[in-house]
Amino acid sequence: MFHTFPNKSKPQSPVSLEKTYSLTAHYDEFQEVKYGSRYSSSTLSNGMSLHLGGSLDRYSRSRSGRDKSAGGERWSRREICLLSALVFVAGMCVILGCMLALKFLSLEAQQDAQCKQDCKARRSLLRAARFVQGNIDTSVQPCHDFYSFACGGWLRRHGIPEDKLSYGIITAIGEQNQEKLQRLLERPVRRTGPDSAERKVKEFYRSCVNIQEIDRLGATPMMEVIDSCGGWDLSGAPPGGAGWESGSAPVRPDFNEMLYRTQGVYSTAVFFSLTVNVDDKNSSRNAIRVSQGQSLPQTTRQGPKLILTAYKALMERLLSMLGAHNATVKSREILDLETRLANITVSEFDEQRKDISSMYNRITLKQLQRMAPSLHWKRLLDRIFHDNFSEEEEIVVLATDYMQKVSDIIKTTSKRVLHNYMLWRIVAALSEHLSTAFRSTIHEFSREIDGTERQLEISRLCLTQANKHFGMALGALFVQQHFSSHSKAKVQELVEDIKHALDSRLKELDWMDEDTKEAARAKLQHMMVMTGYPDFLLKPELIDEEYGFDVSEKTYFKNILNSIKYNIKLSIKKIHKEVDKTTWLLPPQALNAYYLPNKNQMGKFFFPSRSLNYGGIGAIIGHELTHGYDDWGGQYDRYGNLKQWWTEESYRKFQKKAECIVKLYDNFTVYNQRVNGRLTLGENIADLGGLKLSYYAYQKWIREHGPERPLPGLKYTHEQLLFIAFAQNWCMKRRSQSIYLQLLTEKHAPEHYRVIGSVSQFDEFGRVFHCPKGSPMHPVNKCSVW
Repeated sequence: MFHTFPNKSKPQSPVSLEKTYSLTAHYDEFQEVKYGSRYSSSTLSNGMSLHLGGSLDRYSRSRSGRDKSAGGERWSRREICLLSALVFVAGMCVILGCMLALKFLSLEAQQDAQCKQDCKARRSLLRAARFVQGNIDTSVQPCHDFYSFACGGWLRRHGIPEDKLSYGIITAIGEQNQEKLQRLLERPVRRTGPDSAERKVKEFYRSCVNIQEIDRLGATPMMEVIDSCGGWDLSGAPPGGAGWESGSAPVRPDFNEMLYRTQGVYSTAVFFSLTVNVDDKNSSRNAIRVSQGQSLPQTTRQGPKLILTAYKALMERLLSMLGAHNATVKSREILDLETRLANITVSEFDEQRKDISSMYNRITLKQLQRMAPSLHWKRLLDRIFHDNFSEEEEIVVLATDYMQKVSDIIKTTSKRVLHNYMLWRIVAALSEHLSTAFRSTIHEFSREIDGTERQLEISRLCLTQANKHFGMALGALFVQQHFSSHSKAKVQELVEDIKHALDSRLKELDWMDEDTKEAARAKLQHMMVMTGYPDFLLKPELIDEEYGFDVSEKTYFKNILNSIKYNIKLSIKKIHKEVDKTTWLLPPQALNAYYLPNKNQMGKFFFPSRSLNYGGIGAIIGHELTHGYDDWGGQYDRYGNLKQWWTEESYRKFQKKAECIVKLYDNFTVYNQRVNGRLTLGENIADLGGLKLSYYAYQKWIREHGPERPLPGLKYTHEQLLFIAFAQNWCMKRRSQSIYLQLLTEKHAPEHYRVIGSVSQFDEFGRVFHCPKGSPMHPVNKCSVW
């Protein structure tokens, strides 16, 4: 042993260290090893004394004494063998002891890891149970009002933030994603190259939050756009003259030049919508599509006079801020023109717009020119698409009557008013990217419409813009940090289960004949379901190729214009190219799902309990799959082509069943105003279908894997939890203005009725919750499509 202690004694004379022995088995002999020391004194330089000794030293001294007394007698061979055996056994005991200790520690570590994993799973289940229980209002009977039962607790505890017009559970989940995305954007740039998409999205975000620089520039960026378009009140037009033809050469752009700038430079739809999209009747090719444009906002056309007054006030205020003289007169003239355009526009919720076949017309450029002669179509398209189109080039027109009427309006309207109207549409599209004064003016209008009390924080507003202009670049950062391949695989497994349930339902339907069933099942097999994220997001160089435009931290407004210009360029490139049906519509961070009928494509949140996942995510997946067979998606075949694949008899029966759902939702009222069952039909069919598919898919999972353990602290069965999870998808509070606008323009029914309308029409719900026949959630007569 080593001992140290303070040396308080007088200095001693130098002594040499005593020799010690190392006992080492070597050819059954012990070797004597002498130790020397580099110290010449037992006193160390720090004033501490060092004594080396122990049993071996004592043994050495005793042996020396024995040698002397025995006259130099040596150890016998027997003694040496016994001592060797003793040492060997002792060594083996030590080795075995160490091995046992290591094995015990390893086993304990494995048990600890398993315990940690099990504990983590138990904690997740406990959190899920608390979340579900906290949202429930047990004072409400589930068979009386299932939405209030499932969401009442959440509705009591939560208010609507001042900067929002509605707030729900999905909104809260979205906010968690937003916080993650914001932190990612605020991190330093890792890939700093000139083409780096990561650098561009982060610099774009910084340019947006740099409100000091944006305020310093004020209206200047927008004034530069206005000046490049010829300013307000285009010169060269005869006072009060109609039409845009003029013998004198205008100093500023004429009507066709201004139309090109509006549509082809600033991507703003005026008079009509001009896009490049999948040809509805040939989904393998892209086509130029011309349709009616958006004139007045939908809310101002169908809403009360108060909203129209607020819209006119917004226009007048922005025109004044942007240098327009006689802004009151100009705004009245523009509003009159927009009203005329609105009067010839068919609402997107009109039955006529739902029948795509009757709207679809593939005509030549020459025919389009005859249909709407007030516009120079070839000149316009040649400039926008940098091409020299033949007059026989085919264009898809989705509103022939509208195009004829809009041509007449253009012909009979003052050139000056036409110009100011187009300029106003550009201003309306871009003013939100200007200074605080402009944003406050726009917010005043929003508050009149939807009741939002406070503007979004600048960081959240800029996150929205980053998502809009750099969705996939931001998505790549999100995937790398927060999205696991394991989660993607679990969602994909869920999708396959839901698809299997739909296939089984199609086979069992008694109202659909065999030919239609075969076509419907074939469509399901061809349906592409996109979950998680596209694989190219894991390759930074491929993401860089998606954003080939310049970005600077100092020029936010210019960044917006560069993005618009680049996206127009990408759209132009799609002409005459084969459609890529694997293209993602939404980035992975988007908390949403969608169905594209002309691509037969569906794109797409996770609980530790299968029942909650099937009721929550599963019902949403089922909802989107069902859209492929509703009054809209059902018009497209397995390849995404607009084609009638139903037999006449099956489609007639489908319409009869759909009519039952229309009447069901027509009887729901909010604030004494009825829900529009026909407007919301497609979404209602999808809600009912999605719930049923998720339930049947979960039953299949139970048959294959056995029942789940109960969630801790909950008295509800997993079948009941599936329905509760479905309802809690739609726990939502809305401002009264938001509810009014929802009833007026939304394709979705109010959340309360999305839930009770779905569960009340499903017999299995009544059985699971033991609802008496004839109770509100278990009526005798039910509607059913899928």
